[in-house]
Amino acid sequence: MSTKVAEIKTLKVGKYIVLGGEASKITSLTTSSPGKHGAAKARLEAVGIFDNQKRSIVKPVDTKVDIPIIDKNVGQVLSIQGDNVQLMDMESYETLDLPIPEDLKNDLTEGVEVDYIQALGNMKIMRIK
Repeated sequence: MSTKVAEIKTLKVGKYIVLGGEASKITSLTTSSPGKHGAAKARLEAVGIFDNQKRSIVKPVDTKVDIPIIDKNVGQVLSIQGDNVQLMDMESYETLDLPIPEDLKNDLTEGVEVDYIQALGNMKIMRIK
């Protein structure tokens, strides 16, 4: 698992966080002011990158959380087999088998270049170049 550590107060909407072992994109982040005897709290909501599940946490703002290190790569489509696509990474020339995202099913053809991400051992095609 390639992650780094950051405090919740340094995060922003649109950044990534590890929640429940999944890399998630932050959709909302609200903080409450500190009370008489307590610390300020942050309510964070995020959507999983790979499973699209909604997750939320409420923690003090100085709590340390894991941030996934996301690698963005370019690949070329070699072949399409049903719901999977075979990609060749343009830097290392290794071949990968990835599922085709629903929103790209009709637009994906052989020979086209795509952007894909890799985080916490998972991979996903993001868009067509």
